[in-house]
Amino acid sequence: MNDYEQQVQILKDEIAILGAQKSVLHSRLARSRSPSPRPCRSRSPSPLPLRSCSPGRARLTNAARHAHLVARFSEIYTQERLDAQNLLRTYIDDLEIVQRIIYVAAVESFHAAKMAFRQFKMRVRKTLSLTYSGPESLEDTVLDYIVRHEDLYDVQASVNEVIRAMNINPKISFPPEVDFIMISSLIRELCRVAFSMQTLVPPLDIAFGADGELFNESKYRRSYDSDFTAPLVVYHVWPALMENDSIIVKGEAVSKRGALVRTLGLWSRRSRSKSRSRSRSMSPILSHSASPSRTLVQYNISIILHSISLTESRHSVTLQAIRTC
Repeated sequence: MNDYEQQVQILKDEIAILGAQKSVLHSRLARSRSPSPRPCRSRSPSPLPLRSCSPGRARLTNAARHAHLVARFSEIYTQERLDAQNLLRTYIDDLEIVQRIIYVAAVESFHAAKMAFRQFKMRVRKTLSLTYSGPESLEDTVLDYIVRHEDLYDVQASVNEVIRAMNINPKISFPPEVDFIMISSLIRELCRVAFSMQTLVPPLDIAFGADGELFNESKYRRSYDSDFTAPLVVYHVWPALMENDSIIVKGEAVSKRGALVRTLGLWSRRSRSKSRSRSRSMSPILSHSASPSRTLVQYNISIILHSISLTESRHSVTLQAIRTC
């Protein structure tokens, strides 16, 4: 099966290369047939080499694509997210667990899509750099090609990567009969939107969120069952969308007084029970005789260490991808 997937990926890469070369040849042919444009006036006494005065397709459609993707992100929140939540509620009674699962799926979907975009962009740049000699910059040409050929994005590979990451996430647990593949439609739509958002100038991304952070009115809306006087976020329901350092779409979070410590204690007890019935649970098995405070500290340390290891592995994958460029 691995050999088959490798052959499929090789064929897709070859198709992308041939498509890129075809696009370059078509652009050259169109420029050779069109009359030479009037040069742009320059106020400097020594003019720079002439460049095309018209922006590429990506920049011309940037505003329209930006509006569409922001609207689509909000639509996923109101439709696909609720569909996935209702589906999970048929197997999981605890609404908090369900909402945590969906939030982790959103975060991992954006991470997987951004990694796929970087790799796809490096392959296109490497291919076009061999034959490209047009008036536009190489980066603009690469971005134009990606916008025109977003259908070459292997979204299923990103979905599989998201599910693998969710299976080893210590913050979410679920009954043995539940598989994250059941919300693959939500993950697929999030990956597609996240990938397309990387083609914008500037690209869009979700805001970082951590349990226990101070609640920010400009970043989140409180859920209906929140304590509206609580200063800390217990857990997140949906991430906020950012452009540079500005929030353009608020996320949703739950805030309750004194609930954070109780929630972590509950997760430590639930993780002990799940680890006995499901081997893929990464939560630590703690001693029943340990004190509650010691159990909570051990659980927090295990989560922090696991998060650090995941971050290091992601950074190593990114460095390897950059070195192969």
